[in-house]
Amino acid sequence: MGFAMNAVNALAVLFVFVVGVAALLMLIVFVMDRLQTQDAIRRNYPVLGRFRHIFSTLGEFFRQYFFAMDREELPFNRAQREWIGRAGSGKSNTVAFGSTRNIAVPGTPIFVNAAYPPLDDQYSKTEPLLIGPTARIPYNAPSFFNISGMSYGALSRPAVTALSKGAKKAGVWMNTGEGGVSPFHLEGGCDLVFQIGTAKYGVRDEAGNLSEERLKEVASHETVKMFEIKLAQGAKPGKGGILPAAKVNAEIAKIRGIPKGQASISPNRHTDIANHNQLLDMVVKIREVTGKPVGIKTVAGSVASLKELFAAFAERPNDVPDFVTIDGGEGGTGAAPMPLIDLVGMSIREALPVAANLRDEHGFHDRIRLIASGKLVNPGDVAWALAAGADFVTSARGFMFSLGCIQALKCNKNTCPTGITTHDKRFQKGLVVKDKFERVARYATEIIHEVETIAHSVGVPEPREMRRRHVRITQDGGASLPMNEIIPSFVPPAK
Repeated sequence: MGFAMNAVNALAVLFVFVVGVAALLMLIVFVMDRLQTQDAIRRNYPVLGRFRHIFSTLGEFFRQYFFAMDREELPFNRAQREWIGRAGSGKSNTVAFGSTRNIAVPGTPIFVNAAYPPLDDQYSKTEPLLIGPTARIPYNAPSFFNISGMSYGALSRPAVTALSKGAKKAGVWMNTGEGGVSPFHLEGGCDLVFQIGTAKYGVRDEAGNLSEERLKEVASHETVKMFEIKLAQGAKPGKGGILPAAKVNAEIAKIRGIPKGQASISPNRHTDIANHNQLLDMVVKIREVTGKPVGIKTVAGSVASLKELFAAFAERPNDVPDFVTIDGGEGGTGAAPMPLIDLVGMSIREALPVAANLRDEHGFHDRIRLIASGKLVNPGDVAWALAAGADFVTSARGFMFSLGCIQALKCNKNTCPTGITTHDKRFQKGLVVKDKFERVARYATEIIHEVETIAHSVGVPEPREMRRRHVRITQDGGASLPMNEIIPSFVPPAK
């Protein structure tokens, strides 16, 4: 009996010891996760957050026994997100054993490698490109890849700060989004494109009309290089928005120029722009007041609507915008009705080549710069857009992934677990600016480097020299055709 009691006591002591050691280890891991600054999920969810990384890592090994999801998830698949993650962390982006991409899927772009590409010392970095030659202060844009519009308010303070600092380090511009320019946009010192949305946030008077004084005030910032009139964005063309009263604190009210504590409605279009002539009048006015290049952002609804737009430009060639941003119907946002996200607006893959042809057909190739936007987050996407006719490419969600976004789809709920799209301080503390801005810069730099690698492979010295003949598009049945045969580039008639 005594022996049995001693055994039980020994087991009890051993159990307590094991539990104690386990608890101590969990406490150590908890503290380590709280103190580290690289991973927002582990910082916000100590210990438990480690399981996401474990499962993601093990998934690589279990995929062969179950099914491959690398290329199947939407809106962005695992392969896309992992490339951005490796680029942002500075890790090698080489892969083993071959591509997981099914190149037989219709629409897949395939780049045409040159038989004798330039040697390693025979290609160059992309040169800066001038925007707004008629503006008093034109902008010599240094990079072909830049950050698309994301407002402070939609993004958190640390997210905007990290993007601004990262953009500065990488030498790319950052679009403010329609929420106005915040101190956090300015903090990093990067080049800024100020977006003017339908509510005129940041440049409005008390009645909501465009204010010349506010325009001059914004333009006085040396880092504000251009202005963009947003007619529509890909995820919600033709739809405005409501900023709830609860979100309009003193800081947001000051930045946007709206009353504190009152809900603010963004009209579904600019109330003072009802046709192409009024649009051009607005372009001229803003360019004259600010002295800086002015462009527009829109979503193509049809080829006919694009033709009407560029025909209107041709009638007033001295008043045309300095750039046109074409956003695809697949573009993203923090919140929008599903029918608009799913069903409205031409894809960037269809709209961009048409817009490029129309621009060139009307003689605006060197006057109007073309910017492509809409789910272009990896090097192949960006290289395709440049070959199709874009001068620049902008991305929003690619840079969100570089900040640590895990595609939790919580952007509209103020519960983003990575601290990017929330104003909850508990979640924001997971996003540590001094680490994340480096990831932003590395992502931009790696995109630029790998697009240059693609250009080198097809036989041209730098990306903007890629043409549609350098890309083949997979058709039904698996065969591919040159993009210049599917959508020929405009060729001016011989004189």
